[in-house]
Amino acid sequence: MGTATPRKLREAIGQALREAMSAPKVEQFCTGIGLAPPNPPDDVAMTSKAAYVERRLGGKTRPELVRLALQVLDECEEGKEAATKLADLLAGGSGVAGEMKNLIFAADGPKPEFVFRDALNNDLKAIKNAEYCLIYDRPLGPDGLTWRQLGDWWTERAGLAHLPEKQVWNNLHDRLERSLGDNPGERQISDAYKRRYRRLGPDIPALIPQVYLHYDPYHQARYGTSAPPLTRQRMDFLLLLPNRIRVVIEWDGAQHYADDTVLAHGRRHASPRRYAEMMAEDRALRLRGYEVYRFGGHELAEPGIEQRLDQFFDDLDRRYAPAA
Repeated sequence: MGTATPRKLREAIGQALREAMSAPKVEQFCTGIGLAPPNPPDDVAMTSKAAYVERRLGGKTRPELVRLALQVLDECEEGKEAATKLADLLAGGSGVAGEMKNLIFAADGPKPEFVFRDALNNDLKAIKNAEYCLIYDRPLGPDGLTWRQLGDWWTERAGLAHLPEKQVWNNLHDRLERSLGDNPGERQISDAYKRRYRRLGPDIPALIPQVYLHYDPYHQARYGTSAPPLTRQRMDFLLLLPNRIRVVIEWDGAQHYADDTVLAHGRRHASPRRYAEMMAEDRALRLRGYEVYRFGGHELAEPGIEQRLDQFFDDLDRRYAPAA
C-alpha cells in the first residue's frame, strides 16, 4: 500500500471507523480520543462518517495519526476489510502492526525453556535455563525502547538501585556483551553503538542483542536430517523505534551463505540453499513490517568500518526520526 502518508492515514482511519461504528458512535469516539471539536460545530457524521472523521483529523501530524490509527484498530473487529487495509498501511509504512508481547534477548547459553503461565495473555514463564537470557517485562510505549528505559528496568531487575548510574550502565552493558561471545562482527556493531551512546546519551533507542524473534521449544537434534519449522530463531540486533518501527540488524558470517565444512585455506563451498533460506526469511520479515539491514562479514573487516558504522547509525536515525 506504499508509504503511510498523512492523507492515506486519514482516509484509512475514516474508512475503518465508517465500517466499525454507527454515526453517533463515530462522533463519540472522535471526541473520546481527543480530536478537535467539529468545525462548524453542527457538523455531524450522519451524511458521511468517513469524511467526518477525516475533517476532524485535519492538522494531525504523521506520528499523531499513527498513534490514533493504532487506537482505532483496537476498536475494530479483526478481519474487516477497512481495518485490514489500515493495519496493512501501518505495517507497510509505519512499523509492525500488533503489540509486543515478549522481548527475550541477550541469550548467552543453552536455549531457555518456557511454559505459558497464562495462555490467553501470552504470559510466559521460563522453567529452565532462565539464567541464560533476559526477558523485558514492561509494556512498550509509543516511543519504543530507549537505553534509559532499559537501564531503569535493569536497575530494578538486578537490584542495583544503590549503585551510581554509571555503574548500573556498565553492569548492563557487560551483561549484554556476554551474549555476543567472541563474534567479531557483532562486537564491531555493538562498539559503534556504544560510541553513539557516549555521544548522544541514554535517550536514544537501545540496541538489543541476540533477540528471539521466533521460538521453537524443541532442539535441532529432534528433527534429525529434516529441516526445522523455524530456520532462524534469533536475530543479531533489534532496535525498537517510535511508532512500532522495528529494525533488525544482522552480521552475515559465512554460516549464512556457505556450508559448514571448512576446506583448505579456510574456504567453504557456497550454499545456495542457506542463502535462499535467509532471503525468504527477510522477505517474510519485511512483509510483516520489520526493516532489515545486513552487513557482510568481509565488509566488517575492511579499513574504515568504524566510520562507516557511525555513518550508518546517523543515517538510520534520520531515516526513522519522527516527523516534527
